[in-house]
Amino acid sequence: MTFARVWLLAFLAICAGLQVACGVSTAGATTSIAGATFPNLYEASVTELQAGLDAGTFTSVDLVQAYFARIDEVNLKGPVLRPVLEVNPSALAQAAALDVERKKSGKRSALHGIPVLLKDNIATIASEGLNTTAGSFSLLKSVVPEDAGVVKRLRAAGAIILGKANLSEFAEFRGNLPSGWSGRGGQTTNAFFPNADPCGSSSGSGVGTSIGLTAVSLGTETDGSITCPSSNNNAVGIKPTLGLTSRAGVIPISEHQDTVGPITRSVTDAAIVLSIIAGKDPNDNFTLAQPPIVPDFTKALNKNALRGKRIGVPRRAFLNDSISGNDPFVNVVFEEALATIRSLGATVVDPADLPSADEIVVSNNETIVLDVDFKIQIDAYYAGLLKNPSGVQNLAGLIAFDSANPQLEEPVNFTDQSELIASEATTGRNAAFFQALAFDHELGRTRGIDAALKEHQLDTLVLPAPGFTTVPAALAGYPIVTVPLGFYPDNVTIGSAGPLTVYPAPGTAFSEFDLISFAFAYEQKTQTRLARRAFPAAVPKTQLRDVIGR
Repeated sequence: MTFARVWLLAFLAICAGLQVACGVSTAGATTSIAGATFPNLYEASVTELQAGLDAGTFTSVDLVQAYFARIDEVNLKGPVLRPVLEVNPSALAQAAALDVERKKSGKRSALHGIPVLLKDNIATIASEGLNTTAGSFSLLKSVVPEDAGVVKRLRAAGAIILGKANLSEFAEFRGNLPSGWSGRGGQTTNAFFPNADPCGSSSGSGVGTSIGLTAVSLGTETDGSITCPSSNNNAVGIKPTLGLTSRAGVIPISEHQDTVGPITRSVTDAAIVLSIIAGKDPNDNFTLAQPPIVPDFTKALNKNALRGKRIGVPRRAFLNDSISGNDPFVNVVFEEALATIRSLGATVVDPADLPSADEIVVSNNETIVLDVDFKIQIDAYYAGLLKNPSGVQNLAGLIAFDSANPQLEEPVNFTDQSELIASEATTGRNAAFFQALAFDHELGRTRGIDAALKEHQLDTLVLPAPGFTTVPAALAGYPIVTVPLGFYPDNVTIGSAGPLTVYPAPGTAFSEFDLISFAFAYEQKTQTRLARRAFPAAVPKTQLRDVIGR
């Protein structure tokens, strides 16, 4: 895959679950006992955690114990948010070994001894004690041949695998089911308003990160599955360029759109994580097309990055109600964001529309590509397992398993398998498939994002999250960064968790460095995330001081 020029999309997200129950944030405050200062885990950054670990104020064992306790408070108790499917029984042993290594030889990286929560479609070796199931009982106790490529990189960096996050089952490719629901995990809900939609499919990763059940999580995106849960949960998300991070060992939807990326509470933490998980992997040939050297994305953290840049606003992507049905309040907050961007020295070109915007809305090509890819790739995934006690060996077997086990996979109101059935009906990568794929690239790239950027001589595009926003980037394989944009007012009714209408946005190839720099400049100027907190019952109380010495 060849890219003649690097473009990007900076993507401003709006947190969609915050209401009157949210209070002014005190996140980031520290506590102390006996002269030792501990970061508040609700907001603690990777840098703050590393500083405490280096100073010996607390250990990685303490950190894992604290996160385990925080998960226990809100996962299946209290507000029953269900963001975590299971915790890693080997995490404490991993932490202890990494504590010893830190003392003997220092840390391996900025993630040494830092717990990471993984979306449950990212494979981990079964001997560790964790499952990899995409939320489906059809994969419970299955044995994968090896860790996913991104997990290998995390382990090499000294990160601790904390556990697996709940998700929309099969990354929301099963059927018309609520975002954040899986057979194994039940319904994940938003921490910023009771029973609110967490968005999917990386729902548990977004919710868990948002309230400090972990500082770092990984999600996956085919179309909106990192960006939307980041938006709805007041977090930062990076959906990388297709091929920047390995998908090897990730339960697939489509090799032509799937990516793996971080969900964190700050652009800095996201940059740290992306620097570690990006890179070539011989087990994912798409990664071999990326530039030879992975940038240190933390060097992109420049508060003045927007000065002198040209930022385009593709109005057609989110203002036309026939396309997006966008909430007018979002547009008010977005105008304030544009004013901030101008104040940071950027020229805002408005509008800077995608020529293909109207065609993308009515095109069915993405569905054709995903349906065909999913059948081929999920069949290969099942066939590659070393063991699968359910007996399921392919997509046809998965559909039959769900129907044969309604108490597990088809409880009342959660029976739909329409996506699986549509995919099973496909007949492979034929001429119609390749025509659809080529047209997707034309709509997303040539007459989409690249056309808008070239015509207006832009450095980036910027949009609010709600509306027609992730589809062009998904079709093109281009990156997106989300940062918190604002909060809905107290008189807006927040819907309960349930199926979403179109919730999308654009981006471009291997431009993450610049994209991160623009997002960082905006984040540092606004600090929007800190304006509100989750509703009181959803805020875990356990802090590091509570576990020291246990």
